[in-house]
Amino acid sequence: MRLAISEIVKLPEGKTLEFKRDVSSPKNILKSLVAFANTAGGSLFIGVEDGTKEIIGVSNPLDEEERLCSLIADSISPRLVPNVELMTVEGKTVLGVEVYPSGSRPHWISREGHIDGVYVRLGSTNRKADRELIGELQRSASGISFNEMPMPDLSPDELDIDVAKKRFKGVRELSEEELITLKLLVREQGRLVPSTGAMLLFGKQRDFHFPDAWIQCGRFKGKDKAYIFDHTEIHEDLPGSVDSVMLFLKKHAFRGADFSDIRRKDVWSIPLTILREALINAIVHADYSQKGAPIRVSFFDDRIEIENPGILLPGMTIEDVKQGVSRIRNRVIARVFRELDLIEQWGSGFRRILKDAEELGLPQPDIIEIGMRVRFIVYLADSIAVSTEGHVGKEETPSRSGKQVTEQVTEQVRSLVICLEDKALGRKKVMQRVGISSRSTFVYDYLQPAIQSGLVEMTQPNSPKSPTQKYCLTAKGREYLQEEKDTKL
Repeated sequence: MRLAISEIVKLPEGKTLEFKRDVSSPKNILKSLVAFANTAGGSLFIGVEDGTKEIIGVSNPLDEEERLCSLIADSISPRLVPNVELMTVEGKTVLGVEVYPSGSRPHWISREGHIDGVYVRLGSTNRKADRELIGELQRSASGISFNEMPMPDLSPDELDIDVAKKRFKGVRELSEEELITLKLLVREQGRLVPSTGAMLLFGKQRDFHFPDAWIQCGRFKGKDKAYIFDHTEIHEDLPGSVDSVMLFLKKHAFRGADFSDIRRKDVWSIPLTILREALINAIVHADYSQKGAPIRVSFFDDRIEIENPGILLPGMTIEDVKQGVSRIRNRVIARVFRELDLIEQWGSGFRRILKDAEELGLPQPDIIEIGMRVRFIVYLADSIAVSTEGHVGKEETPSRSGKQVTEQVTEQVRSLVICLEDKALGRKKVMQRVGISSRSTFVYDYLQPAIQSGLVEMTQPNSPKSPTQKYCLTAKGREYLQEEKDTKL
């Protein structure tokens, strides 16, 4: 016990600390000890009122110590041997039990069995682990990474090598040898097969093999989930999904530009650097063996939450994360993200986030375990309201629609307007002319801003998703083009 018991009782219960008045409910005590051993370790003190923190003490301390040790030995499998000691505080005897993260995990309540009797610690509560989490506990104890495991029923043809080569262009040539080095291909029974991580990163049928390995984005009106204004589902390869999520967030933010500066520096209403780092952390550290829910990005008026499946790795606490302690759950995914320069340095992400938040004058971000998930919360400097008409802006500030047309036009919108000067064009033709391949980039950075500013319109406004849909300039768009030409003259 690192702190004196007189100091410990002042602390709130949490992932590694619990108080019990007595041993009258041994099952709850055993659950906590099992959960501590399976998660990050912890200390349990008997003889302390858990609500008021009043020191009650235990009667017949030696007998209670022997009874507790017998309970632990007879009721927990595999055998758990915690450190049990008696200590005196305020003239009363308290029974302390210290449990370390176990290398023999998962432990379980013997009477409940090795499936129903496994518990983990989430905050100050004990939660029953499901089969997927039990498997993760077993793998972590053996030093096995889920995304390094082979998929023996698949062949290398199941990987979208073209997408992988596109991501690695200018970084390295993805020969067969390089794919093996990155553990995208692994040897299984004398032949090469994709690793789990490879299928998660670049699998042609990733959704079939891992139906929850995608990202759900939502923009909510207000500060709760009572009303969802907009949402999207992102199913592309994991490295590419980073930019797609950021585009969604930008779509629902707003920016101001310094038009006196030819470089047109943009200042966004949301902290993009922090959000990008938090998103990458969520993708790299998600437990893709879990079933039931994807990574979620929720944009509220006052904050943005990024939530990934899976609790922290055994032995890790929230405080460890904040201190920059790093343990990689998905080594294959992390290696690829590092090669692509999406990750700068192991363990530096959260510390950099805290530093950026301080420099921007933002509240310190929160990280919590909720359910079987980890949620990262980024608070915004100003509340950003969204109306049902789709306009965004600082809360209780006038609409920005009064600005001049020239101040609304970004380089992307300008290039779109120019390519539509002669005639109406379909989406594919426009994307070819402006030189982009990402549909989401075209929609969020080019098309939507151009339509919202009144410069471009659809030829079939009542059928926005028609395969024959084309886009053309409005009278306002042609006026803008003429102003551009007059300025050059």
